[in-house]
Order: sequence, then C-alpha cells, then structure tokens
Amino acid sequence: MSIRGILFDVDDTLIDYAATARIGLLGHLRAEDQLWLFESPDEAVALWRSLEEEHYPRFLAGELTFKGQQLVRTELFLAHIGIKVADPSAWFADYAARRDVAWITFPDVPPTLRALAGQVALGIVSNSSLAHQQDKLRSVGLLDHFGDAVLCSAEFGTAKPDPAIFLAGCKMLELPPDEVAYVGDRFDTDGLGARNAGLRAYWLDRTARGVAHREGVTIIPSLVELSATTFASGLDSL
Repeated sequence: MSIRGILFDVDDTLIDYAATARIGLLGHLRAEDQLWLFESPDEAVALWRSLEEEHYPRFLAGELTFKGQQLVRTELFLAHIGIKVADPSAWFADYAARRDVAWITFPDVPPTLRALAGQVALGIVSNSSLAHQQDKLRSVGLLDHFGDAVLCSAEFGTAKPDPAIFLAGCKMLELPPDEVAYVGDRFDTDGLGARNAGLRAYWLDRTARGVAHREGVTIIPSLVELSATTFASGLDSL
C-alpha cells in the first residue's frame, strides 16, 4: 500500500522545543535576577521541564486549561526558590515572549519538507492549541508546508494517543489511515498511538543507534532518513 500522506508532531519533532525553552527560561531568569537562586542553569531547566512533564498532561486530560497549566507550573517553579509574585501569568508571559522569538527548527526539517513537497500530502497533529502551534510554525517559516492541515487537541477535544485524533488527521488529508504515516518524537504517545490507530507509525528518536523497529513502530534517527526512504521506495514502503 502506497503512502500518500504524512502527519507530523511539532514539538521536538519539527521544532527544537527543548533548546528553545531553555534559551527563553535562562534569559528570563537572568533578566529577573533570579538565576542565581539555583545551583546551576541546568538545575533551573531540569525543574522547569519536570513541572511541564507533570502538569501539561493535566491540560491534555481536561483537568486544567492551557493557561491554567502555565499558571500552576509558574507558581510551583517560583515557590521552589522562595519567590511569590503578584501575577504569575505575567511572569510566564515574559518568559514566553523571550522563548517565542527564539524558536528554531532542527537542521533536517527544512530540507526534508522541501523534498516531500508535492510528493505526499502533509499535515500536523499536535497535543497543543491551534493558534499557539500555527504561530510557532509561522515564526520558523514552516506553516506554508501545511496550510490549513493543522489539527490540535485543544480544539479537537481529544489528545494523542487517542486513536480519534489520528483518524481525524487522516480525514483532514482526505486519506485512509493505511495510506498515512505519522512521525513524532515520543514512542508511546506518537509511535504506539499512531500504530494503534492504523497509521504507519514512525518514532523519531534522534539518539537511536542500530534499532530499526520496535513493537510495530519504525524508528528513525533523522527526518532525512524519512525522505530518503520515501524516494528510494517509490512511496510504497515508507
């Protein structure tokens, strides 16, 4: 069966979210004269990331709003260093402003998307909000590759790994699931989620070494490999 469409995750797949968030956080802490309250920059980043990993899923589960999870993370982060601010949302907004002007793509992303353009239908399925991801993709010059084919959990009402959002992504491309590949950086959420929905599942593990498949999910260390495989196989066995 030929692959006629590819759906992508955004954060840490197309956009280097971890690196950009680090730049924004450390820049903001320096500007606020708060970085010295941590033992090291790495400690600050690790705490910020751990709070995101803990509370962002609460937004995906509907326990918190998108803004609500930002507020909780900020309050807990500042409490760790003994700081209480009058408006935590303003603190987060200042951090986000620094982060949002620093978004960067992985080097393999632009050439891969250019190579795939016109060969297969391209789209996005992301556990986030539509405006946020569109702004992010636009800022790095990627949005034109996807046009209106951007689907996000906040508006759809269900998050990955629920099969429903993957299937909605296929419908958005007007293709059956077995003709659509999904590429994301999380094995469970992206790889297994896409596989269970009947798509061709690809886990983008940029640290992968010598492992090609796992539990029905194909593992690739770079998007360049994705495009090379696509053209080498004539789109028949992506």
